[in-house]
Amino acid sequence: MKHHLQQLLLSALETLRADGTLSCELPQQIAIERTRDKSHGDFACNIAMVLSKLARTKPRELAEKIVAALPSSRLIAKVEIAGPGFINVTLSPAAFLSVVGQILEAGEAFGRSSVGAGQRVQVEFVSANPTGPLHVGHGRGAAYGAAVADLLAAAGYQVHREYYVNDAGRQMDILATSVWFRYLDLCGEQLPFPANGYKSDDYVWDIAATIHRTHGDAFRHPAATVLADLPADEPQGGDKELYIDALIARAKQLLGDKGYRTVFDTGLDTILADIKQDLEEFGVVYEEWYSERKLVESGKVDAAIKRLQEAGHIYEQEGALWFRSTAFGDEKDRVVVRDNGVKTYFASDIAYHMEKLERGFDRVIDVWGADHHGYVPRVKAALTAMGDDPTKLDVLLVQFAILYRGGERVQMSTRSGSFVTLRELRDEVGNDAARFFYVLRKCEQHMDFDLDLAKSQSADNPVYYIQYAHARIASVMRQLSEKGFSYDQGAGLKHLHLLSESHEQELIQSLTRYPEVLEAAALNHEPHQLAHYLRDLANAFHTYYNAHQFLVDEGALRDARLALINATRQVLANGLALLGVSAPESM
Repeated sequence: MKHHLQQLLLSALETLRADGTLSCELPQQIAIERTRDKSHGDFACNIAMVLSKLARTKPRELAEKIVAALPSSRLIAKVEIAGPGFINVTLSPAAFLSVVGQILEAGEAFGRSSVGAGQRVQVEFVSANPTGPLHVGHGRGAAYGAAVADLLAAAGYQVHREYYVNDAGRQMDILATSVWFRYLDLCGEQLPFPANGYKSDDYVWDIAATIHRTHGDAFRHPAATVLADLPADEPQGGDKELYIDALIARAKQLLGDKGYRTVFDTGLDTILADIKQDLEEFGVVYEEWYSERKLVESGKVDAAIKRLQEAGHIYEQEGALWFRSTAFGDEKDRVVVRDNGVKTYFASDIAYHMEKLERGFDRVIDVWGADHHGYVPRVKAALTAMGDDPTKLDVLLVQFAILYRGGERVQMSTRSGSFVTLRELRDEVGNDAARFFYVLRKCEQHMDFDLDLAKSQSADNPVYYIQYAHARIASVMRQLSEKGFSYDQGAGLKHLHLLSESHEQELIQSLTRYPEVLEAAALNHEPHQLAHYLRDLANAFHTYYNAHQFLVDEGALRDARLALINATRQVLANGLALLGVSAPESM
């Protein structure tokens, strides 16, 4: 409906430009908002005030000319000018009723639009280091990123979903060394586990056991040889970072390239396979899993550094190479190559984002944890320094999810091994509740995840409440034959004028809002808008259900009411699908 009004207003403006009343360029988008006060009509538009200066006409006078030039439409009952020049539009009853037929005809496509005009958008999300299972924090990024991607696709964008696999770098070396230490334990060597290692008693042990079953004692070295001349670890008063780096070097020395790669790849492949399975079971799919190792091996990291050097944005200091990011608004300059010749994570990030834009995406969206907020200005600085357009990059920061059970906060941490995995959360509350609860708030807001509420079968649980509305409608349709009735959709659409009850009118008006909500949720990257809309729609239906009978004896009224609730069922199913939530037929 909103798009229809925009087209009518645009047609009026084109008429005014054709007759010389307007000589300015017409806007590509005309802002139309639903009114809060129904005495002001259903929709309001401020286009006359926006164009008045360019038209050299008082806003109210221009509004009168726009209204006079509006094409006639049976969907408009009244157009009025209010205040300094607002154009208020009151829709006809037919305008609202028509949405029922539109929904039933379009089906799963209802609400989708072409506003994205086929622009290519890459959405990169989760991208957790493959050093352990996904935890509940990753789950929020997964649910949010997937919903943003699906909303953008529904709004007409070509969406490429991507997971950046951090399969190179220090954290992976720490994992490999941790696995090797557990493997040595299985071989009978007694070694103190490094303070900065991955201490989990499950997945690291499992990987080590796999290596031991496959290779026996092939990678065994005496504890004394492993620990000889190493600096002190943290429990002995040393620096845990220096100690773990020394252990990594020792592992590479003793195992050799082939042996170390075997341990490294076994850990990587095992954990990455687990992550892929976890996300697939969570309903999160990707077009591409992009390897950091391949990025490095392709020479693109070196190419990015060289590009910055040639542009004069790299300098050397104390043996390290620094990117002069302060020249582009960052708070301090950043190291890209350490004094030992090792490239930093930031160097890979620069190359990865350079490569994203080289692939021809019109927009690039990164979904990161809120703890990465400091990375935003430095990545944008690097793009600017290389001559790329930093406005093509949007970084959406997702705050951590805090779990509560029985009113008490559930503690978690990763390196200690006492964390709540995404799989454990899914097992406890189910995929649907997890996907829905994760997107109930703006991504930048902290969220408290109430496990007890997510499992409850009550109106207080929003996902249950919405799914129950869908199931209730399906139940009504199953009761048709039991009561000796049938449903004629065509007859129902012809008799929609019989839907005069206030609950029916409220439900119909709620249905007309769906395309607007979907588009706004997509363009603003705010799936919570859709989640809250679905809860409101479910509430409108439940209120209607509790107040009126649908399977009445009068055939025309029965068909009209069934057409209305079937349209409601379709919108509920469409919206839930975009959030990765099922629409059950029974509950």
